[in-house]
Amino acid sequence: MPIYLPDSTDALAASLPDNDSPNVDALTPRQIVAELDKYVISQGQAKRAVAIALRNRMRRQKLPPELAEEVAPKNILMIGPTGVGKTEIARRLARLAQSPFIKVEASKFTEVGYVGRDVESMVRDLVELAVDMVREERLVEVRTAARANAQQRLLDLLLPPMPQSVKDNDPGPAREHHQRTRDRLQQQLEEGRLDEREVEVEAPQKSFPSFEVISGSSVEEIDINMKDMLPSLFQGRSRKRRVKVPEALSHLRQEEEQKLIDTESVRAAAVERVEQAGIIFVDEIDKITGREGRQGPDVSREGVQRDILPIVEGTTVNTKHGMVKTDHILFIAAGAFHLAKPSDLIPELQGRFPIRVELEALETDDFVRILTEPRGSLVTQYTALLETEGLDLTFADEAVTRIAELATLVNERTENIGARRLHTVMEKLLDEISFNAPDLEEKTIVIDAAYVDQMLGDIVHNEDLSRYIL
Repeated sequence: MPIYLPDSTDALAASLPDNDSPNVDALTPRQIVAELDKYVISQGQAKRAVAIALRNRMRRQKLPPELAEEVAPKNILMIGPTGVGKTEIARRLARLAQSPFIKVEASKFTEVGYVGRDVESMVRDLVELAVDMVREERLVEVRTAARANAQQRLLDLLLPPMPQSVKDNDPGPAREHHQRTRDRLQQQLEEGRLDEREVEVEAPQKSFPSFEVISGSSVEEIDINMKDMLPSLFQGRSRKRRVKVPEALSHLRQEEEQKLIDTESVRAAAVERVEQAGIIFVDEIDKITGREGRQGPDVSREGVQRDILPIVEGTTVNTKHGMVKTDHILFIAAGAFHLAKPSDLIPELQGRFPIRVELEALETDDFVRILTEPRGSLVTQYTALLETEGLDLTFADEAVTRIAELATLVNERTENIGARRLHTVMEKLLDEISFNAPDLEEKTIVIDAAYVDQMLGDIVHNEDLSRYIL
């Protein structure tokens, strides 16, 4: 089974009728697009591209190993203005596939020899994230056993085991009495009747801060962790503390969970998951475009492209969790390309992003849908937030349309920041209601078009003012 997809998900189950526990291999590109539609409005071409990329991963898992090794992922270059959903599409895809996912800004990296982050750090960060993912999954698997073990240790603190001398002299009645008392304590523990009692547990003191040895020419090239080499030196001392039973049980459960989880297998599984299912989203790739013969920062920009190239093509990166091959990591690059164009990238890097999709600028109709349709839409968020204050907030249809129109107008007159403009417009619109919500006597409020114009009309039509406020 593919390691990057769960056996079943609520999202997948909802998208596949008449099948309570569908196999993940049945997740077709059309169903992937349908899932993305629940969170991202419009941009059908980009959704199709990432859906095909994910499906091809699933197809590759079914190939013979020697052929699967030759099938490289078809990396994607998204071209479109800010705020149209590039990052959200990639993030939702990774969440749907349960893949390790990380977003990096290409402009943060610098060529080797310059001050800045090494490009290989994106792979190291992805591995760290995958280790956390796998550890969380293993914690779920061992949680029941860890809690049972923790309860037994806590019972030993509440009722110490019988001394061996007592067992030898009176093995019958004394042992039965001790067991009955222990069973009674366990029942009281499960019922919460011992929550106010205190027990003495050993808790480690804060250890010496971890530091790592730099083995290469860059600060990012860290291979040796001194805490792993000399555990006895850095593990710190433990001291006894008196805490209440619930806190003691939580502390003991965490200790038991760590005992039941094999760290080496977690690392190995995380590395394999990164290699076979990792997704790296490289944003602002247009900011590192440069032409030959230019001076100044363009020299470093082109150097960054050349440093990124081997990682995208496929190389081996040394991390503290092991060597990681990047041959089958899916790279999704994105950029607005206002001042540059994809052909300004070095030819070798262009060739590693064979799939190019252009995302469309959002219009008024798209804003209306963004405000109301997605799960957790802005209207739903603000309604739920104010409901905690006892307010019943309702948005009339014409109000939603008017908000979308004003957001479009501001985007046209100032910088077009896409759907992010809706956040500033909504905050300004509900500023007074949010501030006065706890003190309002009228608990039912309807936002109509007249209220939208009252709160935003003057600001939107005053171009200079809207630049500062919206």
